[in-house]
Amino acid sequence: MDELVLEPGRAERHYWRDLWHFRELFQVLAWRDLSVRYKQTVIGVAWAVIRPFLAMVIFTVIFGIVAKLPAPSSVPYALLVFAGMLPWQFFSTALSESSNSLIGNANLISKVYFPRLIVPASTVVVAFVDFLVSFLILVAMMIWYRFMPGWQIVLLPVFILVAFVASLGPGLWITALNVKYRDFRYVIPFLVQFGLYVSPVGFSSGVVREKFGDTAFVFYSLNPMVGVIDGFRWCLLGGDCAIYWPGFAASLAVTLFLLWLGIHQFRKMEKSFADLI
Repeated sequence: MDELVLEPGRAERHYWRDLWHFRELFQVLAWRDLSVRYKQTVIGVAWAVIRPFLAMVIFTVIFGIVAKLPAPSSVPYALLVFAGMLPWQFFSTALSESSNSLIGNANLISKVYFPRLIVPASTVVVAFVDFLVSFLILVAMMIWYRFMPGWQIVLLPVFILVAFVASLGPGLWITALNVKYRDFRYVIPFLVQFGLYVSPVGFSSGVVREKFGDTAFVFYSLNPMVGVIDGFRWCLLGGDCAIYWPGFAASLAVTLFLLWLGIHQFRKMEKSFADLI
């Protein structure tokens, strides 16, 4: 029989241990979010296929055919775009879902104690499922183009982890801010739309580096999704989509900083969530 101990400061001291203790709640919330997302939809999980596929077609036409931006010689432009679309879709979905997660679970948060970090973290699972479904399209496209990935494919889980961290850090910060300032919910769609065009989703980041030079590219890589997208393309499309490692280091540094900032701000505001909601 579990023993409940009420002691001042106990929850604060054992916060990270409580995250593991409430792991089943994480699973329940993640499964519930998945069920709600696809319940009573006409085509269900197919939305995870249609959205990135249509975006890939549009970006290929605009950047590849109309603007005639270059791509590595051995890589079809559609593959280049879709390999960039996968991590971006994961990031944007995770950010959008997590930003409203606390408000959407207001009744639970105001009545029961558990580490609130579980709520936004569980929503990232929904984005990851979308990512896995969309990944099947990429596999089909690579078969269609008879494109075989290189040895770099074994490092793909590492870059998926980086994408997860890049999504979670800003998500935690914005989630906390959205509880206190509700108009942040209107800012998220703008940030996602703006980020889509400034990130190298529809074009190769090598275009930026060739035009503006290595130093400017490092500053451009302060956008954490630059490193994530370049890493995905390198793993999936091989050496022709090489990573510029100083730029990746800059992206990784910003990603880790945003994770620290997100956790710090979330924990700082967490005690007031129940009152504000």
